[in-house]
Amino acid sequence: MKGYCLNGNLIIGCLTMAVCLAIQCVILSILLRVLFELKKKQLLQLTLAGVSFVLIAVMLGMLAGNLLQMAIWAGLFYACGEFEEFATAFYHSVVNFTTLGYGDFVMSKGRRLLGALEAANGVIMFGLTTGFLFAVLSTFIHQAWEKRTAQDAPAQLGNRG
Repeated sequence: MKGYCLNGNLIIGCLTMAVCLAIQCVILSILLRVLFELKKKQLLQLTLAGVSFVLIAVMLGMLAGNLLQMAIWAGLFYACGEFEEFATAFYHSVVNFTTLGYGDFVMSKGRRLLGALEAANGVIMFGLTTGFLFAVLSTFIHQAWEKRTAQDAPAQLGNRG
């Protein structure tokens, strides 16, 4: 019976992680499409305000995906009877997902593995969020670098003569 509970929790947890990854991939895809369209229409500005706006919008979009995942985990915990209220399950989920681990609410021995799997899921998702933000910022830095060096090139050629 104990092996079944472990295996069952492992399967449920891994399936939930797969759903969460799919959600984050959809959100990432939508954000990429929006960024591509903005770039194509030349609406992305290499200004402090323009870059900041894009980074904030991307961060909030990815955060929305993370919050949705936390809600899915909370729904799972609530459906398993671990918590009497969804609000408590959601709070516990946020603590797990962010790997904060207060410990003020603890799941039963039979379901603890789900909490650990959610924490692993959160680490992966925050890594994906950070990586995507870094990729967007790197693209802006590269574009600014190219623009600046292209502007400086004619001046450097004129100084050689």
